[in-house]
Amino acid sequence: MHITDTVADMLTRIRNANSAKHDTVDIPASNMKKAIARILLEEGYIKSYTVVEDGKQGVIRIVLKYGPNKTQVISGLRRVSKPGLRIYTSCEDMPRVMKGLGIAILSTSKGIMTDKEARKEKVGGEVLAFIW
Repeated sequence: MHITDTVADMLTRIRNANSAKHDTVDIPASNMKKAIARILLEEGYIKSYTVVEDGKQGVIRIVLKYGPNKTQVISGLRRVSKPGLRIYTSCEDMPRVMKGLGIAILSTSKGIMTDKEARKEKVGGEVLAFIW
């Protein structure tokens, strides 16, 4: 089966595993997905991630993070820019997720970064996802 939107597939796998309260989730690896997993780790939405080599493209194993009594740390995860409708923004018009409580992940000319980093670097780009 061929997947057209691999980032949406990654976000859906994380959302489904999170709502089913799984400890880990496996995602086919790519450089963009590794960068998104790194941002999720830095922002405190996941415990850890590792890249498992399988002789092909590899697998990213994400260890999900939960609060006390298995309450979800990630309460919302939404893909913004889709293959059929790309959403771009400048650093001045950057969206604020939940009035600054969430993050937006962007693909910029300087790599994959959060909305806060993009404002600091003064770069715009494609809005990949909102996480809160």
